[in-house]
Amino acid sequence: MEPFTNCKIEIFIPESHLKELQKALQTVDAGHIGNYDSCMSYSPVTGCWRPLEGSSPYIGSCGSISTEPELKVEVTCRTERLKDTMAAVKQVHPYEEPVINVIPLYMTGLE
Repeated sequence: MEPFTNCKIEIFIPESHLKELQKALQTVDAGHIGNYDSCMSYSPVTGCWRPLEGSSPYIGSCGSISTEPELKVEVTCRTERLKDTMAAVKQVHPYEEPVINVIPLYMTGLE
């Protein structure tokens, strides 16, 4: 078994876009674990950012710090599908610069 065949993706997104994200993840089979698909979890978080000059923020104003409620979505993904999964997330994500963390999972057996 290759040591890093799976990864966990963390996506920070407004709650208003959760259902759209969930559908996008289904289209690339992210969250498929054994005989289950569409497996993901999410929890409320507070995001902070300051849009800089030249940005086009979805929320907030250039030069001012924004603090907004968001969801942190966690989903597993086969590393061979990572590029497709990232593209699917970015297609539905409203932010100009979405925060998407990819964490390799060592020999997890998520087959």
